[in-house]
Amino acid sequence: MRKDNKKKQYAGVNCFPLLCGKRNYSLSSSESDAVGKNAQGPPPPDVRMNVVHQYSYKELESATRGFAYHCKIGEGGFGPVYKGKLGDNRSMVAIKVLSADSSQGEREFLAEVSAMSNAVHPNLVKLSGCCTDGTSRALVYEYMENNSLSQTLFSGKFCKIQFSWTLRRKISLGIAHGLTYLHEQMKPHIVHRDIKPSNILLDSDLNPKISDFGLARLFPDDITHISTRVAGTLGYLAPEYAVHGRLTRKSDVYSYGVLLLETISGRCVSNFMMEDEEYLVEKAWNLYKANELLQIVDPALQDYPSEEVVKFLKLALLCLQEAPSLRPQMSKVVKVMCNHMDIRDVQISEPGLITDFLKMKIAGKSTPSRGSSYMTKSSPSLGWFKKSSESSQTSCKGSKI
Repeated sequence: MRKDNKKKQYAGVNCFPLLCGKRNYSLSSSESDAVGKNAQGPPPPDVRMNVVHQYSYKELESATRGFAYHCKIGEGGFGPVYKGKLGDNRSMVAIKVLSADSSQGEREFLAEVSAMSNAVHPNLVKLSGCCTDGTSRALVYEYMENNSLSQTLFSGKFCKIQFSWTLRRKISLGIAHGLTYLHEQMKPHIVHRDIKPSNILLDSDLNPKISDFGLARLFPDDITHISTRVAGTLGYLAPEYAVHGRLTRKSDVYSYGVLLLETISGRCVSNFMMEDEEYLVEKAWNLYKANELLQIVDPALQDYPSEEVVKFLKLALLCLQEAPSLRPQMSKVVKVMCNHMDIRDVQISEPGLITDFLKMKIAGKSTPSRGSSYMTKSSPSLGWFKKSSESSQTSCKGSKI
C-alpha cells in the first residue's frame, strides 16, 4: 500500500481500545497541532506495511469462527474486538476490526501500524500483525488473559486475583518501565495521553501491559510541547493540558500519579466523585499534610511494608504536582521505586486539581454547550477550561472528553 507522504498531515499515533468501551470523542485527521519551538509539527509517520505480518481476511475470519458473537471480547472506538487462534501453533490473539462507522480512519490505522510495529517492550501490548485485504482493516495484538487492571482491582469480591502489596508494586513498577520506554527510549518519543486502569492489561503472569494508543502523539527530540485539542479521560488529565491543551510528557506523568494512587487505595478516581467524597488526589494531599497518608491504603491490604507504601504514595504526589516542571521523569520514578533514589527530603508542592469540573461530568449532570468554561478548583491562575465534548459516562473507566 503506497501513500504520498508529502500530502500527509500529522495526526499523531492512533491505536485503539482492547477491552474498554467506546470513546465519547473523536479526533479528526484535520486537527491542527501547534508545536513548541515554533515548529510546524512533527513529520507524518513513515508508513510501511511490510514492517508487520500481513494476515488475510480469511485467516482472521477462520481464527474467530466467522467473527462469532461468543468470540467477541470488547468494543472500542476502532470497532469490535475478538479473540481467536492463529498460526500453526494456534496461539490466542486479540483481533480489532475497523468497523464501517468507526471514528477512526485509514490515516489513523496506518499511523498505528507504523508506530506500534517499532514498539517492543515487555510492558507494552505487542502488535502481532494487521489485515489490509481490500477494504478490510484489522489489527492483531497479543491476547491478555487477565483483562485490565480496572476489571480486576476494582471488581472487589468478584475477582479471584489477590492484590497483595507485592503484586501492586510489580504492576506499578511495570507501568513506570513502559512509560519510560515510550517517553525516553523510543524515537520519536510517544506521549500516551490516556493512562488509566482500563488501559493497563494483565497477562497470565499478571505483568502489566500498556494498551490503547488511540490518542497518542509523537514527540521528536526537538519538540518541547504540542498545543492540541483536549482529549482523554476525566480524572486523569493534567491541569495544564485540560485547561490550555498544552501537552508534554509530563502530562502522562500526572496521569500515572492518579493511577498509582488508585492502585494503592483500591479505589478508582470516579468512585470518589460519585460518592460525594473528596477527589482522590485532594484526599491524598490532605492526608499527606496531616501526616496520615496510610489512611488511604486499601483496607484489603492487611500486611504491607508501611515505609515503602508511604514512599510510593509520596511518589504519586510528586507526579501530581501542579507545575509540570516539578514532576519527575518516568525514569526517575523507576529509580525511586527500585531504591536507587531517595525522596525522603524532597519537598512536595500542591497538586493540580480540576475537581469542580469532574464532579459535574461524573455525576452525570447536564453539561453546557461547546465553549462553556470552568475554573480550576485550586488554581485560578491556570485560566479557563473550555469544554470540548458534549457527552459523559459514569463508569469506573472515567468520563471521556
